[in-house]
Amino acid sequence: MLKMAVRWNWRPLSSLPLPHFTNKNLHTPNPNLRLTTSNLFSSASLQTLPPLNGELDPYLRCSLPQNPLRVAVLVSGGVDSSVALRLLHAAGHSCTAFYLKIWFQEDFENFWSECPWEDDLKYAKDVCNQIEVPLEVVHLTDEYWKNVVSYIIEEYRCGRTPNPDVLCNTRIKFGAFLDAIGGMGFDYVASGHYAKVVHSFVDKTDGASILELSQDMVKDQTYFLSHLSQSQLKRLLFPLGCIPKDEVRKLATKFDLPNKDRKDSQGICFLGKIKFSEFVARHIGEKEGIILEAETGDFLGKHRGFWFYTIGQRQGLRLPGGPWYVVEKDVKNNVVFVSRNYFSLDKRRRIFRVGSFKWLSGLPPKQTSQLRCKVRHGPGFYDCILQMELEGDDLIDSAIVSISEDDQGLAAGQFTAFYEGRTCIGSGVILESGNDQTYPVCAKALEIARMEDKSKIGNPVKIKVKPDNPQEVCDSTELASKTS
Repeated sequence: MLKMAVRWNWRPLSSLPLPHFTNKNLHTPNPNLRLTTSNLFSSASLQTLPPLNGELDPYLRCSLPQNPLRVAVLVSGGVDSSVALRLLHAAGHSCTAFYLKIWFQEDFENFWSECPWEDDLKYAKDVCNQIEVPLEVVHLTDEYWKNVVSYIIEEYRCGRTPNPDVLCNTRIKFGAFLDAIGGMGFDYVASGHYAKVVHSFVDKTDGASILELSQDMVKDQTYFLSHLSQSQLKRLLFPLGCIPKDEVRKLATKFDLPNKDRKDSQGICFLGKIKFSEFVARHIGEKEGIILEAETGDFLGKHRGFWFYTIGQRQGLRLPGGPWYVVEKDVKNNVVFVSRNYFSLDKRRRIFRVGSFKWLSGLPPKQTSQLRCKVRHGPGFYDCILQMELEGDDLIDSAIVSISEDDQGLAAGQFTAFYEGRTCIGSGVILESGNDQTYPVCAKALEIARMEDKSKIGNPVKIKVKPDNPQEVCDSTELASKTS
Protein backbone atom coordinates (compact mmCIF):
# COMPACT_ATOMS: atom_id res chain seq x y z
CA MET A 1 0.00 0.00 0.00
CA LEU A 2 1.11 3.54 -0.72
CA LYS A 3 1.25 5.70 2.41
CA MET A 4 0.43 9.38 2.07
CA ALA A 5 1.76 11.89 4.59
CA VAL A 6 -0.78 14.60 3.76
CA ARG A 7 -4.20 14.70 2.17
CA TRP A 8 -4.24 15.71 -1.49
CA ASN A 9 -5.99 18.96 -2.31
CA TRP A 10 -9.02 17.80 -4.25
CA ARG A 11 -12.74 18.15 -3.87
CA PRO A 12 -14.60 14.83 -3.58
CA LEU A 13 -17.71 14.40 -5.68
CA SER A 14 -19.69 13.76 -2.50
CA SER A 15 -19.04 17.32 -1.28
CA LEU A 16 -21.68 18.67 -3.65
CA PRO A 17 -25.27 19.47 -2.61
CA LEU A 18 -26.79 16.15 -3.62
CA PRO A 19 -29.79 14.36 -2.10
CA HIS A 20 -28.88 10.98 -0.63
CA PHE A 21 -30.99 8.27 -2.25
CA THR A 22 -31.75 5.17 -0.17
CA ASN A 23 -34.18 2.30 -0.46
CA LYS A 24 -36.44 4.20 1.91
CA ASN A 25 -36.70 7.50 0.10
CA LEU A 26 -36.73 5.82 -3.31
CA HIS A 27 -40.27 4.86 -2.34
CA THR A 28 -41.21 8.28 -0.98
CA PRO A 29 -42.65 10.64 -3.59
CA ASN A 30 -41.17 14.12 -3.67
CA PRO A 31 -44.00 16.69 -3.39
CA ASN A 32 -41.88 19.33 -5.13
CA LEU A 33 -41.67 17.38 -8.40
CA ARG A 34 -44.45 17.82 -10.95
CA LEU A 35 -45.83 15.00 -13.06
CA THR A 36 -48.05 16.00 -15.95
CA THR A 37 -50.31 13.40 -17.51
CA SER A 38 -50.38 13.73 -21.30
CA ASN A 39 -53.77 13.43 -22.99
CA LEU A 40 -52.54 11.28 -25.82
CA PHE A 41 -55.09 8.91 -27.09
CA SER A 42 -57.88 9.18 -29.60
CA SER A 43 -59.35 6.53 -31.83
CA ALA A 44 -58.00 8.34 -34.86
CA SER A 45 -54.42 8.34 -33.54
CA LEU A 46 -54.18 4.62 -32.83
CA GLN A 47 -52.52 2.52 -35.50
CA THR A 48 -52.95 -1.09 -36.51
CA LEU A 49 -49.69 -2.79 -35.61
CA PRO A 50 -48.21 -5.61 -37.70
CA PRO A 51 -48.47 -9.06 -36.06
CA LEU A 52 -45.04 -10.29 -34.93
CA ASN A 53 -46.01 -13.68 -33.45
CA GLY A 54 -42.87 -15.27 -31.98
CA GLU A 55 -40.38 -13.18 -33.94
CA LEU A 56 -39.49 -11.13 -30.86
CA ASP A 57 -38.66 -14.02 -28.53
CA PRO A 58 -34.87 -13.88 -29.17
CA TYR A 59 -34.88 -10.17 -28.26
CA LEU A 60 -36.68 -10.42 -24.91
CA ARG A 61 -33.93 -11.99 -22.78
CA CYS A 62 -33.14 -8.69 -21.02
CA SER A 63 -36.83 -7.80 -20.58
CA LEU A 64 -37.75 -10.46 -17.96
CA PRO A 65 -40.41 -12.13 -20.14
CA GLN A 66 -43.13 -14.39 -18.71
CA ASN A 67 -43.05 -12.47 -15.43
CA PRO A 68 -45.62 -9.64 -15.69
CA LEU A 69 -44.39 -6.51 -13.92
CA ARG A 70 -45.26 -2.85 -13.58
CA VAL A 71 -42.49 -0.98 -15.37
CA ALA A 72 -41.81 2.76 -15.63
CA VAL A 73 -40.10 3.33 -18.98
CA LEU A 74 -38.01 6.42 -19.64
CA VAL A 75 -38.59 7.63 -23.20
CA SER A 76 -36.69 10.40 -24.95
CA GLY A 77 -38.28 10.42 -28.39
CA GLY A 78 -35.27 8.55 -29.79
CA VAL A 79 -35.14 5.12 -31.40
CA ASP A 80 -33.40 3.28 -28.55
CA SER A 81 -35.86 4.13 -25.78
CA SER A 82 -38.79 3.57 -28.13
CA VAL A 83 -37.63 0.05 -29.02
CA ALA A 84 -37.03 -0.64 -25.32
CA LEU A 85 -40.63 0.33 -24.60
CA ARG A 86 -41.99 -1.90 -27.36
CA LEU A 87 -39.94 -4.89 -26.18
CA LEU A 88 -41.17 -4.53 -22.61
CA HIS A 89 -44.73 -4.22 -23.87
CA ALA A 90 -44.25 -7.33 -26.04
CA ALA A 91 -42.87 -9.19 -22.99
CA GLY A 92 -46.23 -8.71 -21.30
CA HIS A 93 -45.39 -6.00 -18.80
CA SER A 94 -47.72 -3.18 -17.74
CA CYS A 95 -45.81 -0.11 -18.92
CA THR A 96 -46.11 3.58 -18.21
CA ALA A 97 -43.83 5.90 -20.19
CA PHE A 98 -42.14 8.93 -18.66
CA TYR A 99 -40.53 11.87 -20.44
CA LEU A 100 -38.08 13.87 -18.30
CA LYS A 101 -38.19 17.60 -18.97
CA ILE A 102 -34.78 18.83 -17.86
CA TRP A 103 -34.24 21.44 -20.56
CA PHE A 104 -33.86 24.97 -19.16
CA GLN A 105 -35.03 26.63 -22.37
CA GLU A 106 -35.89 29.92 -20.65
CA ASP A 107 -32.21 30.73 -20.09
CA PHE A 108 -31.56 30.54 -23.84
CA GLU A 109 -34.76 31.92 -25.36
CA ASN A 110 -32.78 34.62 -27.18
CA PHE A 111 -30.41 32.04 -28.70
CA TRP A 112 -32.90 29.86 -30.51
CA SER A 113 -36.39 30.33 -31.92
CA GLU A 114 -37.40 26.69 -31.44
CA CYS A 115 -37.59 24.49 -28.36
CA PRO A 116 -35.28 21.48 -28.79
CA TRP A 117 -37.42 19.25 -26.57
CA GLU A 118 -40.73 19.75 -28.40
CA ASP A 119 -39.84 17.38 -31.26
CA ASP A 120 -38.60 14.79 -28.75
CA LEU A 121 -41.85 14.88 -26.81
CA LYS A 122 -43.94 14.68 -29.98
CA TYR A 123 -42.11 11.52 -31.10
CA ALA A 124 -42.46 10.04 -27.62
CA LYS A 125 -46.23 10.64 -27.72
CA ASP A 126 -46.55 9.08 -31.16
CA VAL A 127 -44.66 5.97 -30.07
CA CYS A 128 -46.87 5.59 -26.98
CA ASN A 129 -50.01 6.12 -29.06
CA GLN A 130 -49.21 3.05 -31.13
CA ILE A 131 -49.72 0.69 -28.18
CA GLU A 132 -51.92 2.84 -25.90
CA VAL A 133 -49.25 3.26 -23.24
CA PRO A 134 -49.84 6.28 -20.97
CA LEU A 135 -47.17 8.98 -20.99
CA GLU A 136 -46.25 11.27 -18.10
CA VAL A 137 -44.05 14.36 -18.32
CA VAL A 138 -41.83 14.81 -15.26
CA HIS A 139 -40.43 18.29 -14.64
CA LEU A 140 -36.90 18.03 -13.25
CA THR A 141 -35.41 21.29 -14.49
CA ASP A 142 -34.59 22.63 -11.02
CA GLU A 143 -33.11 19.32 -9.88
CA TYR A 144 -31.00 19.09 -13.01
CA TRP A 145 -29.65 22.60 -12.58
CA LYS A 146 -28.84 22.07 -8.90
CA ASN A 147 -27.25 18.61 -9.13
CA VAL A 148 -25.68 18.52 -12.59
CA VAL A 149 -25.35 21.84 -14.41
CA SER A 150 -24.06 23.87 -11.46
CA TYR A 151 -21.43 21.20 -10.82
CA ILE A 152 -20.36 21.22 -14.48
CA ILE A 153 -19.93 25.00 -14.43
CA GLU A 154 -17.85 24.93 -11.25
CA GLU A 155 -15.64 22.12 -12.55
CA TYR A 156 -14.87 24.03 -15.76
CA ARG A 157 -14.04 27.12 -13.73
CA CYS A 158 -11.47 25.01 -11.87
CA GLY A 159 -9.93 23.71 -15.09
CA ARG A 160 -11.38 20.20 -14.88
CA THR A 161 -13.48 18.35 -17.47
CA PRO A 162 -16.62 16.84 -15.94
CA ASN A 163 -18.86 14.21 -17.53
CA PRO A 164 -22.50 15.39 -17.48
CA ASP A 165 -23.88 12.09 -18.82
CA VAL A 166 -22.56 10.09 -15.84
CA LEU A 167 -23.97 12.65 -13.43
CA CYS A 168 -27.31 12.80 -15.24
CA ASN A 169 -27.78 9.04 -14.92
CA THR A 170 -26.76 8.97 -11.27
CA ARG A 171 -28.52 12.08 -10.02
CA ILE A 172 -31.48 12.62 -12.35
CA LYS A 173 -32.65 9.66 -14.48
CA PHE A 174 -32.06 7.10 -11.75
CA GLY A 175 -31.89 9.54 -8.84
CA ALA A 176 -34.44 12.34 -8.69
CA PHE A 177 -36.78 10.44 -11.04
CA LEU A 178 -36.78 7.34 -8.82
CA ASP A 179 -37.56 9.65 -5.93
CA ALA A 180 -40.45 11.21 -7.85
CA ILE A 181 -42.17 7.90 -8.63
CA GLY A 182 -41.24 6.11 -5.42
CA GLY A 183 -44.80 5.75 -4.20
CA MET A 184 -46.38 4.70 -7.49
CA GLY A 185 -45.83 0.96 -7.13
CA PHE A 186 -43.52 0.24 -10.07
CA ASP A 187 -41.41 -2.91 -9.91
CA TYR A 188 -38.66 -1.59 -12.18
CA VAL A 189 -37.55 1.46 -14.13
CA ALA A 190 -36.36 0.83 -17.70
CA SER A 191 -34.53 2.84 -20.33
CA GLY A 192 -32.87 2.43 -23.71
CA HIS A 193 -29.32 2.17 -22.38
CA TYR A 194 -26.97 -0.40 -23.90
CA ALA A 195 -26.11 -2.33 -20.74
CA LYS A 196 -27.26 -5.48 -18.98
CA VAL A 197 -28.46 -5.82 -15.39
CA VAL A 198 -28.52 -9.27 -13.81
CA HIS A 199 -30.81 -9.48 -10.79
CA SER A 200 -30.01 -12.23 -8.32
CA PHE A 201 -33.54 -12.69 -7.04
CA VAL A 202 -37.04 -11.69 -8.04
CA ASP A 203 -37.36 -10.34 -4.50
CA LYS A 204 -35.17 -7.26 -4.83
CA THR A 205 -34.53 -7.07 -1.07
CA ASP A 206 -32.02 -9.95 -1.19
CA GLY A 207 -28.91 -10.50 -3.25
CA ALA A 208 -26.87 -8.03 -5.25
CA SER A 209 -27.71 -6.92 -8.77
CA ILE A 210 -24.86 -6.87 -11.28
CA LEU A 211 -24.13 -4.47 -14.15
CA GLU A 212 -22.67 -6.24 -17.18
CA LEU A 213 -21.43 -5.16 -20.58
CA SER A 214 -24.01 -5.11 -23.35
CA GLN A 215 -23.82 -7.38 -26.37
CA ASP A 216 -22.88 -4.38 -28.53
CA MET A 217 -19.41 -3.42 -27.31
CA VAL A 218 -19.25 -0.28 -29.46
CA LYS A 219 -22.53 1.12 -28.14
CA ASP A 220 -22.04 -0.23 -24.61
CA GLN A 221 -23.00 2.42 -22.02
CA THR A 222 -21.87 0.81 -18.78
CA TYR A 223 -19.28 3.60 -18.54
CA PHE A 224 -22.11 6.13 -18.14
CA LEU A 225 -23.86 3.90 -15.57
CA SER A 226 -20.78 3.00 -13.53
CA HIS A 227 -21.40 5.52 -10.73
CA LEU A 228 -24.80 4.15 -9.70
CA SER A 229 -25.45 2.69 -6.26
CA GLN A 230 -26.68 -0.82 -5.54
CA SER A 231 -30.07 0.52 -4.42
CA GLN A 232 -30.45 2.23 -7.80
CA LEU A 233 -29.23 -0.76 -9.81
CA LYS A 234 -31.75 -3.09 -8.14
CA ARG A 235 -34.58 -1.06 -9.67
CA LEU A 236 -33.39 -1.04 -13.29
CA LEU A 237 -34.05 -2.94 -16.51
CA PHE A 238 -32.19 -2.39 -19.80
CA PRO A 239 -33.99 -4.30 -22.59
CA LEU A 240 -31.34 -3.39 -25.20
CA GLY A 241 -28.46 -4.95 -23.30
CA CYS A 242 -28.90 -8.22 -25.20
CA ILE A 243 -29.26 -6.67 -28.68
CA PRO A 244 -26.73 -5.10 -31.11
CA LYS A 245 -27.47 -1.59 -32.34
CA ASP A 246 -28.07 -2.66 -35.95
CA GLU A 247 -30.72 -5.11 -34.72
CA VAL A 248 -32.37 -2.31 -32.73
CA ARG A 249 -32.71 -0.29 -35.93
CA LYS A 250 -34.25 -3.31 -37.66
CA LEU A 251 -36.70 -3.72 -34.80
CA ALA A 252 -37.66 -0.06 -35.11
CA THR A 253 -38.58 -0.76 -38.74
CA LYS A 254 -40.36 -3.98 -37.82
CA PHE A 255 -42.41 -2.09 -35.21
CA ASP A 256 -43.00 0.69 -37.78
CA LEU A 257 -42.04 3.28 -35.18
CA PRO A 258 -42.76 6.93 -36.07
CA ASN A 259 -39.10 7.73 -35.34
CA LYS A 260 -37.58 4.67 -37.03
CA ASP A 261 -35.45 6.85 -39.34
CA ARG A 262 -34.51 9.44 -36.72
CA LYS A 263 -30.79 9.99 -36.18
CA ASP A 264 -29.20 9.26 -32.81
CA SER A 265 -28.57 12.20 -30.51
CA GLN A 266 -24.90 13.19 -30.36
CA GLY A 267 -24.87 16.14 -27.97
CA ILE A 268 -24.79 16.56 -24.21
CA CYS A 269 -28.23 15.67 -22.90
CA PHE A 270 -29.29 19.07 -21.58
CA LEU A 271 -27.94 21.30 -24.34
CA GLY A 272 -30.16 20.31 -27.26
CA LYS A 273 -29.28 22.53 -30.22
CA ILE A 274 -27.09 24.95 -28.27
CA LYS A 275 -23.37 24.64 -28.86
CA PHE A 276 -21.36 23.72 -25.80
CA SER A 277 -19.04 26.71 -26.26
CA GLU A 278 -22.06 29.03 -26.13
CA PHE A 279 -23.27 27.40 -22.94
CA VAL A 280 -19.85 27.84 -21.30
CA ALA A 281 -19.56 31.45 -22.48
CA ARG A 282 -23.03 32.24 -21.13
CA HIS A 283 -22.40 30.86 -17.65
CA ILE A 284 -18.64 31.34 -17.13
CA GLY A 285 -17.86 34.18 -19.52
CA GLU A 286 -14.71 34.82 -21.52
CA LYS A 287 -11.21 35.94 -20.51
CA GLU A 288 -8.49 36.37 -23.10
CA GLY A 289 -5.36 34.30 -22.58
CA ILE A 290 -2.42 33.05 -24.60
CA ILE A 291 -1.54 29.78 -26.32
CA LEU A 292 2.07 28.60 -25.97
CA GLU A 293 3.90 25.70 -27.59
CA ALA A 294 4.87 23.32 -24.79
CA GLU A 295 8.29 22.38 -26.20
CA THR A 296 9.53 25.85 -27.20
CA GLY A 297 7.49 28.48 -25.33
CA ASP A 298 6.62 30.09 -28.68
CA PHE A 299 3.60 32.42 -28.51
CA LEU A 300 1.17 30.96 -31.05
CA GLY A 301 -2.04 32.88 -30.50
CA LYS A 302 -4.80 33.82 -28.08
CA HIS A 303 -7.83 32.03 -26.64
CA ARG A 304 -11.10 32.99 -24.92
CA GLY A 305 -10.46 31.23 -21.60
CA PHE A 306 -8.81 27.99 -20.47
CA TRP A 307 -12.23 26.56 -19.54
CA PHE A 308 -13.09 26.16 -23.22
CA TYR A 309 -10.33 23.54 -23.62
CA THR A 310 -9.67 20.05 -22.32
CA ILE A 311 -6.55 17.89 -22.33
CA GLY A 312 -6.24 16.04 -25.63
CA GLN A 313 -8.48 18.48 -27.53
CA ARG A 314 -7.65 18.94 -31.19
CA GLN A 315 -10.64 20.75 -32.65
CA GLY A 316 -11.18 24.48 -32.31
CA LEU A 317 -7.56 25.59 -31.83
CA ARG A 318 -7.41 27.32 -35.23
CA LEU A 319 -3.63 27.08 -35.48
CA PRO A 320 -1.90 26.41 -38.83
CA GLY A 321 0.73 23.72 -39.37
CA GLY A 322 -1.03 21.17 -37.17
CA PRO A 323 -2.53 19.01 -35.98
CA TRP A 324 -2.12 20.68 -32.59
CA TYR A 325 -3.32 19.22 -29.29
CA VAL A 326 -4.00 20.75 -25.89
CA VAL A 327 -1.50 19.11 -23.54
CA GLU A 328 -1.63 21.25 -20.36
CA LYS A 329 -3.49 24.20 -18.84
CA ASP A 330 -2.18 26.79 -16.39
CA VAL A 331 -5.40 27.66 -14.58
CA LYS A 332 -3.86 30.36 -12.39
CA ASN A 333 -2.42 32.31 -15.32
CA ASN A 334 -5.06 31.39 -17.95
CA VAL A 335 -2.54 29.83 -20.34
CA VAL A 336 -3.13 26.90 -22.68
CA PHE A 337 -0.13 24.79 -23.73
CA VAL A 338 -0.29 22.91 -27.04
CA SER A 339 1.94 20.49 -28.90
CA ARG A 340 2.23 18.71 -32.22
CA ASN A 341 4.12 15.88 -30.52
CA TYR A 342 1.12 14.71 -28.53
CA PHE A 343 1.71 11.04 -29.24
CA SER A 344 5.46 10.99 -28.63
CA LEU A 345 6.31 7.90 -26.59
CA ASP A 346 8.07 9.84 -23.84
CA LYS A 347 4.97 11.92 -23.15
CA ARG A 348 2.35 9.26 -22.60
CA ARG A 349 1.01 8.36 -19.18
CA ARG A 350 0.29 5.03 -17.53
CA ILE A 351 -0.29 6.23 -13.95
CA PHE A 352 -2.98 8.57 -12.63
CA ARG A 353 -5.01 9.19 -9.49
CA VAL A 354 -8.71 8.53 -9.00
CA GLY A 355 -11.05 9.55 -6.17
CA SER A 356 -14.77 9.84 -5.28
CA PHE A 357 -15.26 6.11 -5.78
CA LYS A 358 -18.68 4.50 -6.07
CA TRP A 359 -18.75 0.70 -6.01
CA LEU A 360 -21.89 -0.94 -7.39
CA SER A 361 -21.77 -3.68 -4.74
CA GLY A 362 -21.22 -1.11 -2.00
CA LEU A 363 -17.69 -2.38 -1.28
CA PRO A 364 -14.32 -1.98 -3.07
CA PRO A 365 -13.04 -5.05 -4.97
CA LYS A 366 -11.07 -7.62 -2.96
CA GLN A 367 -8.76 -8.29 -5.90
CA THR A 368 -7.26 -5.03 -7.24
CA SER A 369 -4.51 -6.39 -9.49
CA GLN A 370 -6.58 -8.14 -12.17
CA LEU A 371 -9.02 -5.44 -13.22
CA ARG A 372 -9.85 -3.69 -16.46
CA CYS A 373 -10.87 -0.08 -16.85
CA LYS A 374 -12.31 2.43 -19.29
CA VAL A 375 -11.09 6.02 -19.12
CA ARG A 376 -13.75 7.18 -21.59
CA HIS A 377 -16.86 5.91 -23.34
CA GLY A 378 -16.05 3.45 -26.11
CA PRO A 379 -15.09 -0.17 -26.71
CA GLY A 380 -11.49 0.20 -25.49
CA PHE A 381 -10.23 -1.25 -22.18
CA TYR A 382 -6.95 -1.22 -20.31
CA ASP A 383 -5.74 -3.88 -17.93
CA CYS A 384 -5.10 -2.05 -14.68
CA ILE A 385 -3.94 -2.26 -11.07
CA LEU A 386 -5.70 -0.30 -8.35
CA GLN A 387 -3.61 0.75 -5.33
CA MET A 388 -5.74 2.34 -2.61
CA GLU A 389 -4.07 5.26 -0.82
CA LEU A 390 -3.52 5.63 2.91
CA GLU A 391 -3.36 8.61 5.25
CA GLY A 392 -1.48 7.23 8.20
CA ASP A 393 -3.05 3.82 8.71
CA ASP A 394 -6.46 4.78 7.31
CA LEU A 395 -7.71 4.24 3.79
CA ILE A 396 -8.84 7.40 2.01
CA ASP A 397 -11.19 7.74 -0.94
CA SER A 398 -8.50 7.81 -3.61
CA ALA A 399 -6.17 5.41 -5.38
CA ILE A 400 -3.26 5.21 -7.79
CA VAL A 401 -4.29 3.51 -11.04
CA SER A 402 -1.67 1.88 -13.26
CA ILE A 403 -2.83 0.96 -16.76
CA SER A 404 -1.24 -1.55 -19.13
CA GLU A 405 -0.77 0.84 -22.07
CA ASP A 406 0.00 4.51 -22.62
CA ASP A 407 -2.83 7.03 -22.74
CA GLN A 408 -2.39 10.76 -23.16
CA GLY A 409 -6.03 11.87 -23.00
CA LEU A 410 -6.46 11.61 -19.24
CA ALA A 411 -8.28 14.72 -18.07
CA ALA A 412 -9.02 15.64 -14.46
CA GLY A 413 -12.76 15.49 -13.79
CA GLN A 414 -13.47 12.60 -16.14
CA PHE A 415 -14.59 9.21 -14.83
CA THR A 416 -12.73 5.91 -14.87
CA ALA A 417 -14.95 2.80 -14.83
CA PHE A 418 -13.59 -0.49 -13.48
CA TYR A 419 -14.45 -4.04 -14.58
CA GLU A 420 -13.97 -7.63 -13.47
CA GLY A 421 -14.39 -9.60 -16.68
CA ARG A 422 -17.68 -8.43 -18.20
CA THR A 423 -18.96 -7.02 -14.91
CA CYS A 424 -18.74 -3.29 -14.21
CA ILE A 425 -17.90 -2.94 -10.52
CA GLY A 426 -17.88 0.85 -10.13
CA SER A 427 -16.03 4.03 -11.00
CA GLY A 428 -14.20 7.09 -9.71
CA VAL A 429 -13.17 10.56 -10.85
CA ILE A 430 -9.74 11.27 -12.33
CA LEU A 431 -7.90 13.75 -10.10
CA GLU A 432 -5.24 16.32 -10.82
CA SER A 433 -1.95 14.63 -11.58
CA GLY A 434 1.03 14.51 -9.28
CA ASN A 435 4.25 16.33 -10.17
CA ASP A 436 5.67 13.37 -12.03
CA GLN A 437 2.66 12.66 -14.16
CA THR A 438 1.98 15.74 -16.28
CA TYR A 439 2.99 16.65 -19.81
CA PRO A 440 6.55 18.05 -20.00
CA VAL A 441 6.49 21.81 -20.60
CA CYS A 442 9.83 23.60 -21.00
CA ALA A 443 11.16 26.27 -18.64
CA LYS A 444 10.77 29.07 -21.19
CA ALA A 445 7.07 28.32 -21.62
CA LEU A 446 6.56 28.22 -17.85
CA GLU A 447 8.35 31.54 -17.43
CA ILE A 448 6.23 33.22 -20.10
CA ALA A 449 3.05 31.81 -18.57
CA ARG A 450 3.92 33.48 -15.23
CA MET A 451 4.49 36.93 -16.77
CA GLU A 452 2.01 39.46 -15.40
CA ASP A 453 2.18 41.77 -18.44
CA LYS A 454 1.83 39.46 -21.41
CA SER A 455 1.66 42.37 -23.84
CA LYS A 456 5.47 42.31 -23.70
CA ILE A 457 5.51 38.95 -25.47
CA GLY A 458 4.95 40.62 -28.82
CA ASN A 459 3.15 39.15 -31.81
CA PRO A 460 2.50 35.45 -32.39
CA VAL A 461 5.28 33.62 -34.20
CA LYS A 462 4.81 32.41 -37.74
CA ILE A 463 4.10 28.70 -37.43
CA LYS A 464 6.10 26.49 -39.75
CA VAL A 465 5.06 23.10 -41.07
CA LYS A 466 6.02 20.40 -38.60
CA PRO A 467 9.31 18.69 -39.62
CA ASP A 468 9.41 14.94 -40.09
CA ASN A 469 11.83 14.49 -37.18
CA PRO A 470 11.17 17.32 -34.72
CA GLN A 471 14.00 18.06 -32.29
CA GLU A 472 13.08 18.63 -28.69
CA VAL A 473 14.05 22.13 -27.62
CA CYS A 474 13.59 21.68 -23.87
CA ASP A 475 14.44 19.11 -21.27
CA SER A 476 11.50 16.70 -20.99
CA THR A 477 12.01 16.51 -17.23
CA GLU A 478 10.78 20.09 -16.80
CA LEU A 479 7.10 19.79 -16.04
CA ALA A 480 4.07 22.02 -16.33
CA SER A 481 3.35 21.41 -12.65
CA LYS A 482 6.13 23.91 -11.81
CA THR A 483 3.62 26.65 -12.48
CA SER A 484 1.74 25.79 -9.30
